[in-house]
Amino acid sequence: MAKLSVLTGRANIPLAQSVASALSIDLGHRTLENFPDDELHIEIHDDLRDHDVYIIQPTGPPVGDYLLELLLLADACIRAGASRLTGVIPYLGYARQDRRALGREPMGARLVAELLCTRLHRIITLDLHNAAIEGFFSIPMEHLSAVPLLADSVRKLIPEDNMVVVAPDQGAVKHAQRYAGLLDLPLAYVHKVRLSGAEVAVQSVVGDVRGKYPIVIDDMVSTGGTIISAIEALIARGCQPTIAVAASHALLVGSAPDRLAALPIKNLFFTDSLPQPASSPLPLRVVSLGRLLADTIKRLHGDFGYRF
Repeated sequence: MAKLSVLTGRANIPLAQSVASALSIDLGHRTLENFPDDELHIEIHDDLRDHDVYIIQPTGPPVGDYLLELLLLADACIRAGASRLTGVIPYLGYARQDRRALGREPMGARLVAELLCTRLHRIITLDLHNAAIEGFFSIPMEHLSAVPLLADSVRKLIPEDNMVVVAPDQGAVKHAQRYAGLLDLPLAYVHKVRLSGAEVAVQSVVGDVRGKYPIVIDDMVSTGGTIISAIEALIARGCQPTIAVAASHALLVGSAPDRLAALPIKNLFFTDSLPQPASSPLPLRVVSLGRLLADTIKRLHGDFGYRF
């Protein structure tokens, strides 16, 4: 009977601690540090022989560092005798590079998938930018969603009268439809054109938003460009100046927090798939993934039988 072990890299230690607490176990012991030349040094201090091991490591910024850290941790666990190795990657970096837009570009999502498949036996992830990315992996993947958790938080904190769910672009429409169904609210979407990695232009708003309180939905907020353009378009079309935003992943890179803070946003609902700063100019409502990930780990570990 395999024993359950949970380890973590440095990408999101609070989330890993939350998962371990929900499982009523301690995190595995390891050394993880950088040599003076910035190479990573990793050493596992636990006996993992024949263990069912789960490594919790989102690959958010700095993406390359945390991706390599995950791969080296996985290799160390294999060499320590782990019988099955699962990567718990609630945010998967490079997921947006799932196609070639201009022709002479790498398929970043495919390459990352192939790298992860060389060391892991299974992956747990959350709200991928494109669910079709699962097809890049030759190993089993548990693709979870935080939409029910976030929708429940929205329902508890925001009155549903005269509200509308808004997709900030066409790519987010299916994601927003799930929220609209769970909250029993109408749906609108913003038609945009992307000018660059951080700049978008709005062409039209489809749906009735005049006089309504919008909840803007996306899978992630990175630079904030898409959300900001959508909110500006909604305000121009007469929505109420009390706006909520809900997204699974909060990267909030660069000046995104300050740019978003300048808008009439009353609540931003995110998960803790990525760590957030202790203080922020934004009205953050962070929804924990600890129980969801712990329950998934318990279910998968059931194949081996529980022995904590």
